[in-house]
Amino acid sequence: RCLTNRSSGKMGYALAEAARDRGARVVLVSAPGTLPKPVGVDMVNVGTAQEMYDAVKKAVAKADVLIMAAAVADYRPKKVSKSKIKRERASSLMLELEKTADILGEVKGKFLRVGFAAETENLLANAKGKLAKKRLDLIVANDITAKDSGIGADKNRVVIIDRKGKVEKLPLLPKREVSDRILDKIAQFLGKK
Repeated sequence: RCLTNRSSGKMGYALAEAARDRGARVVLVSAPGTLPKPVGVDMVNVGTAQEMYDAVKKAVAKADVLIMAAAVADYRPKKVSKSKIKRERASSLMLELEKTADILGEVKGKFLRVGFAAETENLLANAKGKLAKKRLDLIVANDITAKDSGIGADKNRVVIIDRKGKVEKLPLLPKREVSDRILDKIAQFLGKK
């Protein structure tokens, strides 16, 4: 039993494969899922937000770019039971949550930072706020209430915003094509450094 979201990891895996195909050395930090491991990619499997934070922190030590496409839990249970909580113990149960580490906001280093904003409202405003707050170079925003794209789907409709505020709206595309468009933007940034 766990608290989770319905994120499939498809966007992150598509990004890893696209970067690999462009010649990058890729470290893919992934939570449990059903997707096959991409060939030619270093894979780090994690089970918690804290484990993901630790793995990302280690991986970025030699990185040029950090792309955080993962839908990491913002909260975790404050107390974890070591045994099954039996139904007979009480007629109701209160679950207290505490914040998890903000991986993208807290990991330090000299690398390009690319984040994702899965939003249910105020897509552009919320994405721009996250871009500024986390001091990102790019943010990729998508409306996760859309039925034909985003979480769990094979396609995505995103908006890419750079640190200067330039907005590019992409049409509905396969996640691999979205990945290539994101990597094109990253290549432009790296070329300017």
